[in-house]
Amino acid sequence: MTVDAASANQELDETPVSHESEQGDAPEQREQQEQPERAQPESGKPQRAKAKSTARKTRTVILTLTVTGTADGEWQAELKHGSKWVAKGLDIPASAVSRAAKELHEELSAPIDEVINEAREQQQAKVAQLEAELQQAKQALAELES
Repeated sequence: MTVDAASANQELDETPVSHESEQGDAPEQREQQEQPERAQPESGKPQRAKAKSTARKTRTVILTLTVTGTADGEWQAELKHGSKWVAKGLDIPASAVSRAAKELHEELSAPIDEVINEAREQQQAKVAQLEAELQQAKQALAELES
């Protein structure tokens, strides 16, 4: 019975001893199979971990668009590129906000449309109240002229 250098090292590591006659592999093949934790083969050449991708890497651009609205239906937009302000306090119509939200995503448009509808209802109530006041003022004026 003969013991090669690889199997002698295995005995020190408390791993089972294998002989060429039992496994039929060359000593170099056994050594690579028995020691998968090695990062580089003994030849000194580094192993390639992963093939390089030929896909182009895209640069990420961070733009922050903030749209704010009031209960009166007034909307403003601000745009920030990274940490630099591009535009601040731009007045925009509610209809443009609604259209933009619908174009972006349905989950955005539903809550924005709710806010716009509430503002519309408040404005309609305000118009009705002002029309009633205008009617009263016209009646008071008509009484004064007669």
